[in-house]
Amino acid sequence: MKVTATDMKNNFGTYLKKCQEEDVFITKNEHIIARLSKYDDPLEGYLMIKEGSASYTYSGKRVTYEEFLRITEDNEERYEYIDGEVFLLSAPGMLHQIVHANLNRHMMNWFVGKKCRVFSAPFDVTLLGENKKDKNVVEPDLLVSCDYNEQRDERDRYTGVPTLVVEILSPSTRSRDHVTKLHVYMYGGVREYWIVDPKNKKVIQYHFEDKELCEILTYAYPDVVKSILFDGLEVPMEEIFRE
Repeated sequence: MKVTATDMKNNFGTYLKKCQEEDVFITKNEHIIARLSKYDDPLEGYLMIKEGSASYTYSGKRVTYEEFLRITEDNEERYEYIDGEVFLLSAPGMLHQIVHANLNRHMMNWFVGKKCRVFSAPFDVTLLGENKKDKNVVEPDLLVSCDYNEQRDERDRYTGVPTLVVEILSPSTRSRDHVTKLHVYMYGGVREYWIVDPKNKKVIQYHFEDKELCEILTYAYPDVVKSILFDGLEVPMEEIFRE
């Protein structure tokens, strides 16, 4: 819409609200001299993300790593940051939680008294991308860290690279865990990656060395999953999927 400079001066508040709906063009002597437009904060889309039925929701915008830190600072929601996009994680379903508890209990017991330690989501992990200038922030369902004592910042946050990570599939995370996160973990320096599929009762195990894929193993019920890097860490499929 068009308004005169005098009208704008006398009714600025009215047109300030109006510009939220459409641009307001200011005229003088019947010539447009300025435009009043709505300001779109590049972070606003993320700050207003709402959790949906899917495990991942995002606004479609890309932000820098520094902007991501601003978005999530002092925020109790769970977010991941992958390839410049921010994802809000919703609460997992009951089957996911059951499998998570079974694996966590077994692995926690096995690592008692050992150098490495098991951590469970929510637990932020920051990894370098394929381009070493890029960073990704993920929240594995479970992870094993052997450098947690040395890699802690002043806020008591983990700054290292896990040796082993575990992701438990949900219907809406299947593609992301199989493809996107596989690359995030491989290029980030993780050496062993388990993808646990509760629906099909399978576990896919990846072994990385020097950021290259070395080995893929697939376990089907009722096999026993055996860690590649931690000799003696074995988890029966029957125990993983016990309800």
